Amino acid sequence: MSKNVLIATMVVLAVAASGCASSKKKSTPTAAPESYGSSAPATDVYGGAAQIGSSPSDSAIAAERALSNNVVYFEYDSSDISAEGLEVVGRFASYLSANPASRVRLEGHADERGSREYNVGLGERRAKSVESALLSKGVGQDQLSLLSYGEERPAVPGHDEAAYAQNRRVQIIRQ
Repeated sequence: MSKNVLIATMVVLAVAASGCASSKKKSTPTAAPESYGSSAPATDVYGGAAQIGSSPSDSAIAAERALSNNVVYFEYDSSDISAEGLEVVGRFASYLSANPASRVRLEGHADERGSREYNVGLGERRAKSVESALLSKGVGQDQLSLLSYGEERPAVPGHDEAAYAQNRRVQIIRQ
């Protein structure tokens, strides 16, 4: 029986090898090398298009980078937005104002200290604080939804101040 399995395996391998050998790879045209002094597109340190012109692709890349930081952090037992948090809110306010069909969900979080009910309420107060800041910058109410997870979805597991600081947050999720 093992001889039959061996023969079957060899036949399958032979068929696969002949199929691979007979299939021809399509040649892809290569670009001609750039000559000295050509106007090749500039790239930034991340390999993306540099902000030289104002083409839509450049602005889209810039918007994506600006919105990649989507977290507003809070101090212990507070729903006051810090200066750094206001910068994040400002970038999202600009994006939402320029894109009225876009929507975001504001997810409020707390660290594990306090009761479950208190932390859900604190997460909601934090989300409402970010909502108020966005509304004050001209974002439409219909572009925003709120959700509080309290302590249920920590960003960082741990029982020390470093973990707690990263768990006290509002995440702005584009929908």
